[in-house]
Amino acid sequence: MATKKKASSPGTAPADKAAKNLNGKANLDRTSGTPEARDTARLLLEIEAIHCRPDNPYIFTSGRASPVYIDCRKIISFPEARAKIMAHAHKMIEKSIGWSKIDVVAGGETAGIPFAAFLAALAKKPMIYVRKQPKGFGRMAQIEGELKPGKRVLLVEDLATDGGSKLVFIEALRKAEAKVSDCFVIFHYGIFPQSIEMLSSTGVKLHALATWWDALEAAEKHKYFDEKGLTETRAFLEAPEQWSASHGGRPPSSRPTLGR
Repeated sequence: MATKKKASSPGTAPADKAAKNLNGKANLDRTSGTPEARDTARLLLEIEAIHCRPDNPYIFTSGRASPVYIDCRKIISFPEARAKIMAHAHKMIEKSIGWSKIDVVAGGETAGIPFAAFLAALAKKPMIYVRKQPKGFGRMAQIEGELKPGKRVLLVEDLATDGGSKLVFIEALRKAEAKVSDCFVIFHYGIFPQSIEMLSSTGVKLHALATWWDALEAAEKHKYFDEKGLTETRAFLEAPEQWSASHGGRPPSSRPTLGR
Protein backbone atom coordinates (compact mmCIF):
# COMPACT_ATOMS: atom_id res chain seq x y z
CA MET A 1 0.00 0.00 0.00
CA ALA A 2 1.15 3.52 -0.74
CA THR A 3 -0.02 4.68 2.63
CA LYS A 4 2.57 2.71 4.55
CA LYS A 5 6.18 3.71 4.25
CA LYS A 6 8.38 0.86 3.12
CA ALA A 7 12.06 0.96 2.35
CA SER A 8 12.92 0.31 -1.29
CA SER A 9 16.05 -1.58 -2.27
CA PRO A 10 19.21 0.40 -3.08
CA GLY A 11 19.13 -1.01 -6.60
CA THR A 12 15.78 0.54 -7.54
CA ALA A 13 16.22 2.95 -10.44
CA PRO A 14 15.19 6.55 -9.72
CA ALA A 15 11.77 7.47 -11.09
CA ASP A 16 13.04 10.56 -12.85
CA LYS A 17 15.67 8.48 -14.69
CA ALA A 18 13.01 6.07 -15.87
CA ALA A 19 10.89 8.97 -17.06
CA LYS A 20 13.74 10.43 -19.08
CA ASN A 21 14.26 7.11 -20.85
CA LEU A 22 10.69 6.98 -22.14
CA ASN A 23 9.59 7.67 -25.70
CA GLY A 24 6.29 8.83 -27.19
CA LYS A 25 3.74 11.63 -26.95
CA ALA A 26 2.62 10.67 -23.45
CA ASN A 27 6.04 11.75 -22.18
CA LEU A 28 5.13 15.37 -22.79
CA ASP A 29 3.52 15.39 -19.35
CA ARG A 30 6.08 13.72 -17.10
CA THR A 31 7.40 15.28 -13.91
CA SER A 32 7.23 19.05 -14.13
CA GLY A 33 10.15 19.52 -11.77
CA THR A 34 8.43 22.42 -10.02
CA PRO A 35 8.52 22.68 -6.24
CA GLU A 36 4.71 22.93 -6.28
CA ALA A 37 4.33 19.63 -8.16
CA ARG A 38 6.76 17.81 -5.89
CA ASP A 39 5.11 19.13 -2.73
CA THR A 40 1.62 18.34 -4.02
CA ALA A 41 2.63 14.75 -4.76
CA ARG A 42 4.17 14.41 -1.30
CA LEU A 43 1.06 15.80 0.37
CA LEU A 44 -1.23 13.45 -1.58
CA LEU A 45 0.85 10.50 -0.38
CA GLU A 46 0.91 11.84 3.17
CA ILE A 47 -2.89 12.08 3.44
CA GLU A 48 -3.26 8.63 1.84
CA ALA A 49 -4.99 9.92 -1.28
CA ILE A 50 -2.68 7.69 -3.33
CA HIS A 51 -2.74 3.92 -3.08
CA CYS A 52 -0.61 1.21 -4.66
CA ARG A 53 -1.95 -2.33 -5.05
CA PRO A 54 -0.03 -4.19 -7.80
CA ASP A 55 -1.16 -7.66 -6.68
CA ASN A 56 -4.85 -6.73 -6.89
CA PRO A 57 -5.17 -4.05 -9.58
CA TYR A 58 -7.85 -1.41 -9.55
CA ILE A 59 -10.32 -1.54 -12.45
CA PHE A 60 -11.51 1.90 -13.53
CA THR A 61 -14.82 2.83 -15.16
CA SER A 62 -12.95 3.08 -18.47
CA GLY A 63 -12.09 -0.62 -18.13
CA ARG A 64 -8.40 -0.05 -17.53
CA ALA A 65 -6.53 -1.99 -14.87
CA SER A 66 -4.03 -0.04 -12.78
CA PRO A 67 -1.64 -0.81 -9.89
CA VAL A 68 -2.27 2.66 -8.48
CA TYR A 69 -5.31 4.71 -7.55
CA ILE A 70 -5.78 8.32 -6.52
CA ASP A 71 -8.68 9.89 -4.66
CA CYS A 72 -8.29 13.67 -4.78
CA ARG A 73 -11.55 14.08 -2.87
CA LYS A 74 -9.62 13.25 0.31
CA ILE A 75 -7.94 16.64 0.08
CA ILE A 76 -11.07 18.39 1.33
CA SER A 77 -10.84 16.60 4.70
CA PHE A 78 -7.29 17.71 5.54
CA PRO A 79 -7.19 21.48 6.19
CA GLU A 80 -3.42 21.94 6.26
CA ALA A 81 -2.71 19.84 3.16
CA ARG A 82 -5.72 21.41 1.44
CA ALA A 83 -4.48 24.94 2.13
CA LYS A 84 -1.00 24.15 0.79
CA ILE A 85 -2.28 22.40 -2.33
CA MET A 86 -4.74 25.15 -3.16
CA ALA A 87 -2.05 27.78 -2.62
CA HIS A 88 0.13 25.86 -5.09
CA ALA A 89 -2.79 25.72 -7.52
CA HIS A 90 -3.50 29.43 -7.19
CA LYS A 91 0.13 30.25 -7.86
CA MET A 92 0.39 27.89 -10.83
CA ILE A 93 -2.74 29.30 -12.48
CA GLU A 94 -1.36 32.81 -12.12
CA LYS A 95 1.86 31.72 -13.83
CA SER A 96 0.37 29.62 -16.61
CA ILE A 97 -2.81 31.56 -17.39
CA GLY A 98 -3.02 34.74 -15.33
CA TRP A 99 -5.95 35.40 -13.01
CA SER A 100 -6.61 38.69 -14.82
CA LYS A 101 -7.65 36.59 -17.84
CA ILE A 102 -10.23 34.61 -15.86
CA ASP A 103 -13.68 36.02 -15.07
CA VAL A 104 -15.39 32.98 -13.55
CA VAL A 105 -14.24 29.69 -11.99
CA ALA A 106 -16.41 26.68 -12.88
CA GLY A 107 -16.42 23.37 -11.03
CA GLY A 108 -17.34 20.16 -12.83
CA GLU A 109 -19.89 17.94 -11.07
CA THR A 110 -19.12 16.68 -8.54
CA ALA A 111 -15.46 16.34 -7.64
CA GLY A 112 -14.45 19.65 -9.21
CA ILE A 113 -16.95 21.72 -7.22
CA PRO A 114 -15.04 22.09 -3.90
CA PHE A 115 -11.76 22.86 -5.67
CA ALA A 116 -13.43 25.49 -7.82
CA ALA A 117 -14.89 27.01 -4.65
CA PHE A 118 -11.50 27.07 -2.89
CA LEU A 119 -9.79 28.66 -5.91
CA ALA A 120 -12.56 31.19 -6.48
CA ALA A 121 -12.26 32.28 -2.86
CA LEU A 122 -8.48 32.65 -3.08
CA ALA A 123 -8.69 34.57 -6.35
CA LYS A 124 -11.79 36.54 -5.32
CA LYS A 125 -13.62 35.42 -8.46
CA PRO A 126 -17.26 34.42 -9.07
CA MET A 127 -17.88 30.67 -9.03
CA ILE A 128 -20.38 28.44 -10.81
CA TYR A 129 -20.71 24.71 -11.25
CA VAL A 130 -21.64 22.57 -14.23
CA ARG A 131 -23.74 19.42 -14.15
CA LYS A 132 -23.01 16.39 -16.29
CA GLN A 133 -26.51 16.79 -17.67
CA PRO A 134 -29.42 19.19 -17.06
CA LYS A 135 -31.40 18.47 -13.93
CA GLY A 136 -34.76 16.96 -14.75
CA PHE A 137 -37.01 19.56 -13.13
CA GLY A 138 -37.53 23.27 -12.56
CA ARG A 139 -35.37 25.37 -14.86
CA MET A 140 -33.71 22.24 -16.31
CA ALA A 141 -30.43 24.00 -15.55
CA GLN A 142 -27.08 22.45 -16.34
CA ILE A 143 -25.12 25.41 -14.99
CA GLU A 144 -25.73 26.65 -11.44
CA GLY A 145 -24.82 30.18 -10.44
CA GLU A 146 -24.74 33.34 -12.54
CA LEU A 147 -22.92 33.18 -15.86
CA LYS A 148 -23.28 36.04 -18.31
CA PRO A 149 -22.49 35.57 -22.03
CA GLY A 150 -18.92 36.29 -23.06
CA LYS A 151 -17.34 35.59 -19.66
CA ARG A 152 -13.93 33.88 -19.65
CA VAL A 153 -14.33 30.66 -17.65
CA LEU A 154 -11.72 28.41 -16.09
CA LEU A 155 -13.02 24.84 -15.82
CA VAL A 156 -11.79 23.07 -12.67
CA GLU A 157 -11.85 19.34 -11.93
CA ASP A 158 -10.02 17.13 -9.48
CA LEU A 159 -8.17 14.99 -12.03
CA ALA A 160 -7.84 14.01 -15.68
CA THR A 161 -7.14 10.58 -17.15
CA ASP A 162 -7.87 10.63 -20.87
CA GLY A 163 -9.94 13.82 -20.71
CA GLY A 164 -13.28 12.53 -21.99
CA SER A 165 -15.57 13.95 -19.31
CA LYS A 166 -14.16 17.47 -19.69
CA LEU A 167 -15.79 17.77 -23.13
CA VAL A 168 -19.28 17.53 -21.59
CA PHE A 169 -18.62 20.48 -19.29
CA ILE A 170 -16.92 22.53 -22.00
CA GLU A 171 -19.84 22.02 -24.36
CA ALA A 172 -22.35 23.09 -21.69
CA LEU A 173 -20.36 26.24 -20.88
CA ARG A 174 -20.00 27.18 -24.54
CA LYS A 175 -23.73 26.65 -25.12
CA ALA A 176 -24.18 29.28 -22.43
CA GLU A 177 -21.92 31.55 -24.54
CA ALA A 178 -18.97 31.37 -22.16
CA LYS A 179 -15.39 31.52 -23.44
CA VAL A 180 -13.48 28.42 -22.34
CA SER A 181 -9.81 28.09 -23.27
CA ASP A 182 -8.33 26.51 -20.13
CA CYS A 183 -9.03 23.57 -17.82
CA PHE A 184 -7.24 23.04 -14.51
CA VAL A 185 -6.93 19.80 -12.55
CA ILE A 186 -5.13 18.99 -9.33
CA PHE A 187 -3.83 15.74 -10.79
CA HIS A 188 -3.24 14.61 -14.37
CA TYR A 189 -2.36 11.02 -15.15
CA GLY A 190 0.17 12.30 -17.69
CA ILE A 191 0.33 9.00 -19.58
CA PHE A 192 -2.55 9.22 -22.06
CA PRO A 193 -1.67 11.67 -24.88
CA GLN A 194 -5.33 11.87 -25.93
CA SER A 195 -6.13 13.82 -22.76
CA ILE A 196 -4.13 16.76 -24.12
CA GLU A 197 -4.87 16.18 -27.81
CA MET A 198 -8.64 15.89 -27.32
CA LEU A 199 -8.91 19.12 -25.36
CA SER A 200 -6.47 20.89 -27.65
CA SER A 201 -8.65 20.01 -30.65
CA THR A 202 -11.47 21.97 -29.00
CA GLY A 203 -9.22 24.94 -28.25
CA VAL A 204 -8.74 24.14 -24.57
CA LYS A 205 -5.39 23.80 -22.79
CA LEU A 206 -5.07 21.39 -19.88
CA HIS A 207 -3.14 22.57 -16.81
CA ALA A 208 -2.24 20.21 -13.95
CA LEU A 209 -0.55 20.67 -10.62
CA ALA A 210 0.98 17.17 -10.50
CA THR A 211 1.11 13.91 -12.48
CA TRP A 212 1.75 10.24 -11.77
CA TRP A 213 5.39 10.85 -12.61
CA ASP A 214 5.57 13.38 -9.78
CA ALA A 215 3.80 10.90 -7.49
CA LEU A 216 6.16 8.08 -8.40
CA GLU A 217 9.18 10.29 -7.78
CA ALA A 218 7.79 11.35 -4.38
CA ALA A 219 6.81 7.77 -3.48
CA GLU A 220 10.36 6.60 -4.08
CA LYS A 221 12.05 9.56 -2.41
CA HIS A 222 9.90 9.39 0.73
CA LYS A 223 9.64 5.56 0.71
CA TYR A 224 5.87 5.28 0.37
CA PHE A 225 6.02 2.38 -2.14
CA ASP A 226 7.98 -0.83 -1.71
CA GLU A 227 10.19 -2.15 -4.52
CA LYS A 228 7.40 -4.07 -6.23
CA GLY A 229 5.10 -1.08 -6.03
CA LEU A 230 7.72 1.13 -7.65
CA THR A 231 8.48 -1.43 -10.37
CA GLU A 232 4.86 -2.15 -11.27
CA THR A 233 3.80 1.48 -11.15
CA ARG A 234 6.68 2.45 -13.41
CA ALA A 235 5.78 -0.36 -15.83
CA PHE A 236 2.17 0.88 -15.90
CA LEU A 237 3.20 4.48 -16.53
CA GLU A 238 5.54 3.47 -19.35
CA ALA A 239 2.92 1.30 -21.12
CA PRO A 240 -0.52 1.72 -19.51
CA GLU A 241 -2.57 -0.11 -22.14
CA GLN A 242 -0.21 -3.09 -22.23
CA TRP A 243 -0.02 -3.28 -18.44
CA SER A 244 -3.78 -3.08 -18.21
CA ALA A 245 -4.34 -5.80 -20.79
CA SER A 246 -2.00 -8.17 -18.98
CA HIS A 247 -3.64 -7.53 -15.60
CA GLY A 248 -7.34 -8.01 -16.36
CA GLY A 249 -8.23 -4.68 -17.95
CA ARG A 250 -10.50 -4.41 -20.99
CA PRO A 251 -8.87 -3.49 -24.30
CA PRO A 252 -9.47 0.05 -25.65
CA SER A 253 -11.74 -1.18 -28.44
CA SER A 254 -14.26 -2.59 -25.97
CA ARG A 255 -14.69 0.62 -23.98
CA PRO A 256 -17.97 2.36 -24.81
CA THR A 257 -16.86 5.72 -23.41
CA LEU A 258 -13.74 7.58 -22.41
CA GLY A 259 -12.77 8.03 -18.81
CA ARG A 260 -12.14 11.27 -16.95
